[in-house]
Amino acid sequence: MCPSYMVTREEEHSTRGRSRLLFEMLEGHADSPITAGWRSTEVRDALDLCLACKGCKGCKKDCPVQVDMATMKAEFLAHHYAGRIRPRSHYSMGWLPAVAQVASRAPQLVNAITQAPVLRDVLTIAGGIDRRRRIPLFAGQTLQAWTAGRDPGPTGLRGDVVLWPDTFTNHLTPAIGMAAVQVLEAAGWRVIVPTQPLCCGLTWISTGQLATARRVLQRTAGALAPYLQRGVKVVGLEPSCTAVFRSDARELMPGNRDVQRLQQQTVTLAELLRDHTDGWQRPQLGGKAIAQTHCHQHAIMGYDADQALLRAAGVDLDVLDAGCCGLAGNFGFEAGHCDVSRACGERVLLPAVRDAATDTLVLADGFSCRTQIEQGVTGRTAVHLAEVLAAGLRGEPVRPTRPAAPGAVGYARLAAGAGAAAALSAGVAALARRRRGNG
Repeated sequence: MCPSYMVTREEEHSTRGRSRLLFEMLEGHADSPITAGWRSTEVRDALDLCLACKGCKGCKKDCPVQVDMATMKAEFLAHHYAGRIRPRSHYSMGWLPAVAQVASRAPQLVNAITQAPVLRDVLTIAGGIDRRRRIPLFAGQTLQAWTAGRDPGPTGLRGDVVLWPDTFTNHLTPAIGMAAVQVLEAAGWRVIVPTQPLCCGLTWISTGQLATARRVLQRTAGALAPYLQRGVKVVGLEPSCTAVFRSDARELMPGNRDVQRLQQQTVTLAELLRDHTDGWQRPQLGGKAIAQTHCHQHAIMGYDADQALLRAAGVDLDVLDAGCCGLAGNFGFEAGHCDVSRACGERVLLPAVRDAATDTLVLADGFSCRTQIEQGVTGRTAVHLAEVLAAGLRGEPVRPTRPAAPGAVGYARLAAGAGAAAALSAGVAALARRRRGNG
């Protein structure tokens, strides 16, 4: 059932209500309440609280009539805003992969800007972001930069595997990718991380920018084609991006053979270790854990492989029946959505995390889920399966590494940069005045 309906209890925010409005829009009969077609503000407003804004497909699996509201919303947004100015959040968060590429050139400076009190407020307003949300921190080194700078790993008796450097792992939580490399190499695989800027197109899909998403996917399929044509598996760490390869990509590009291969050859970390790594000696972990299943994983890949792997490793696992965490990518960050987003989290997930013992692991593979937990006044940092397995291989407790907030040095650099920019601007202005005076 739709998470926003479960917290608002308003019919227009149910899957049934939204489907009815879409039906009225497409039928276009004489007495239909929807008269503006794809430009309908009534349909737009009804879809506003649909958490499919990040391509959430939980409803597709749970709905008895298999309504894929996520795809319907993306298609509606594509038509509704065709040739028109979009909401600010569609640019700030829809183009996150491009923003992240720029930010990776000076992540400390970018973090200082996005976390500085006054500048942060300016940026959130300009980007259509709720001021109560904290903008995520960019890592000092991307996963791609780390893999390019390290010594080559083992040759890999089992063969090659591509580790997909999704935007969230690559730029925001590269420690998760590093942990996955360690686990995969220990399991006998030779890990290949693409070096060029690539993306699955998720953020463009969820904001209805489908033409851009197709171009991005076309480039990605071309870059991965040499591996796909050799039958190499692609391991996804971020469930939302993995689900794009397993579902959305083929729907967007049904005739592309490499996209079809990508759908068939993309696996989760748990699926690769359980189904394609015979004889793998898993670490014995023990202890207790609660797990939040990402909506995309619930709907597309399933969580069975993860459960089987963790329980075989001796983990006393409680998979929460929480539904969507409520953040759902850009949804929970968008201005006007924060209250509903947090209410979704407070139904089950956030209270369960607060009630968990301090020695109980909080597992959440999705970046959105981890962010909702960390920004939900829980005092906990959720971890990825890769981090748990890597710690087990080392025989150490799980200690997640996340980008640190800028301190005095970061703000000093920001002030110095601002001062230099101001001085340069003043110099340019003085020179211009001098030239005008001489002329």
